[in-house]
Amino acid sequence: MSAPGSPDLEADVDAKVQVPPNTAKFATLFEPDSFVAEESYYSRVLNAQRHPLVSSFMGLSNDVIAARYCHLHPSTDEKVLLDVLKTPKKYFNWAGVDLFSVTDDNGKKQMIIIETNSCPSGNKSLPMPADFDENNSNYHYLIRNAFWNKAKDLPKESGVLAVVYDKNDMECQAYACALADVAQEKVYLAKWKNDDPNPPAKIEKSRLYVRTEDGKWVGVRAAFRYVTQAPWARIPALTSRTFVFNPIVCCLAGGRNKMCADKAYEFFNHRHFKSGLVVRTPVTIRDVAKREVPIWVKSMGGFAVVKNPYSNAGQGVYTICSMQELDAFMKEDHKYDRFIVQSLVGNSGWSSSIRGKKYYHTGTIPTRSKKSYCADLRMMVCSTDKGFRIVSMYARRAAKPLLKEPPSGMESWEILGTNLSIKLGENKWDTDTRRLMLMDSRDFNKLGLGLDDLIDGYIQCVLAVSAIDDMADELVSKGTFDKKLYASVNADATLINEILD
Repeated sequence: MSAPGSPDLEADVDAKVQVPPNTAKFATLFEPDSFVAEESYYSRVLNAQRHPLVSSFMGLSNDVIAARYCHLHPSTDEKVLLDVLKTPKKYFNWAGVDLFSVTDDNGKKQMIIIETNSCPSGNKSLPMPADFDENNSNYHYLIRNAFWNKAKDLPKESGVLAVVYDKNDMECQAYACALADVAQEKVYLAKWKNDDPNPPAKIEKSRLYVRTEDGKWVGVRAAFRYVTQAPWARIPALTSRTFVFNPIVCCLAGGRNKMCADKAYEFFNHRHFKSGLVVRTPVTIRDVAKREVPIWVKSMGGFAVVKNPYSNAGQGVYTICSMQELDAFMKEDHKYDRFIVQSLVGNSGWSSSIRGKKYYHTGTIPTRSKKSYCADLRMMVCSTDKGFRIVSMYARRAAKPLLKEPPSGMESWEILGTNLSIKLGENKWDTDTRRLMLMDSRDFNKLGLGLDDLIDGYIQCVLAVSAIDDMADELVSKGTFDKKLYASVNADATLINEILD
């Protein structure tokens, strides 16, 4: 969960290891064998050892995961679950899903979805295995198994390879280096910020171009995309002459649109009701006008989370636990016309209760002073030729511990917000890596998660990504994005007018 106006762990600054921000007006070239671990991971990660349980989990096959999950959830149809796990996705091939470990008044512990992100951060935060090989990093794994297997047969004469992005210099440079290694050819890296009047990348006639150092525009046959801030305003939903990974239709279908994501989950749950597959989320109210927000907050007992549904990487999330916080939200000017309101996951004495659902945080293992913190878990997954696989994981904790009594004034964000970013100015961010929790022997044990929790979280990730991929498929008709259908699914004129044709 993230603070108003700030992205999640996609800021680029580490206390010791820094990649200088790319400010060039042309695309930078990277050659094979240019990947450097020290420039691709946080310094804490370089000195950490991956937790044995995490390594064991990441090594499990989908068959084993399905068997174990269905053993603990006997109402789930194992054949249907395996089909979802093993079916390659059509559009949404790379995602990061944020999860909470929650329980209820009956002590039922489970993982629930908070947000699904297209083109997520995370690879720089995963501790390396003992047998780490720079040519087989988690960056290389994602490129080789999810991107290159779809792009390798495109003829070289149809264009160059590129990585286009708008932030996260460290990871995007690493992806460019990894792609160069896997493809064994030079790769262009172009930073395409949303407010750049003269960016080194452009779209013309459904084809992506990047500008070289000598000022020439070259066509791109395949691009790895990390353009995340309203990407639909710069890149069309589908590009027929350049393979873009992930295509923008994934963002519109739910990867960067919480409103549409919730509809995708609802459709998926209805379709798979008999097989026992359910995407779990807090209770979500969609298409809420600003003036209606106080009514919904009141109906949830005065505790709620209000979200700008199209915000990037966790921006525009408001935890409401007091009248002061509600008043502050109502006084703020907002870009879009519609919001979603979700039940708030707090402590056992102050969480939203609606429709018979009430979740509260299991929290981290208490410290010596008996303090427990709200924490989330990010799982990065990809779709390969053989189905889903885990790519990376990390966790984040809030700044202040959970309280038994409801937060007062404007303090709920420090207790519930796990976002690590610090806004320094427009398009300038720093990161509070002190609250980053690695999947290492020191931090992982503090989360209080076991192997079955990780399996449960992974299944939720796969179901959520599959739901959004299904929605993306519905929005494409004869190879073309159906903007009229999308306008009926997501009736927000401000968003519709932003979408590049």
